[in-house]
Amino acid sequence: MSDITREVSGSKGRYVLAQDGAEAELTYSIASPHLIIADHTGVPDVMRSSGAGKALVERLVADARAEGVKIVPLCPFVKSLSRRHPEWADVFQ
Repeated sequence: MSDITREVSGSKGRYVLAQDGAEAELTYSIASPHLIIADHTGVPDVMRSSGAGKALVERLVADARAEGVKIVPLCPFVKSLSRRHPEWADVFQ
């Protein structure tokens, strides 16, 4: 799996994982310097069951911890993973 890149433009951001010409992404909104909202996770069919979505969320969690940011999991996929990983509770609201 390729490296995950992070792009930020104004109050929006996204994590992108590119693999074999396809892109999985996790988009977020920056609500404040200490709060982001995970909006959407999109994984194309060719990348399903590859762990791409989980890898994007893991990167989001790692960056949130490193930057002292809390995450509001508006995206159903992110919300579902946050419930299955209680060790991430420190970064989710």
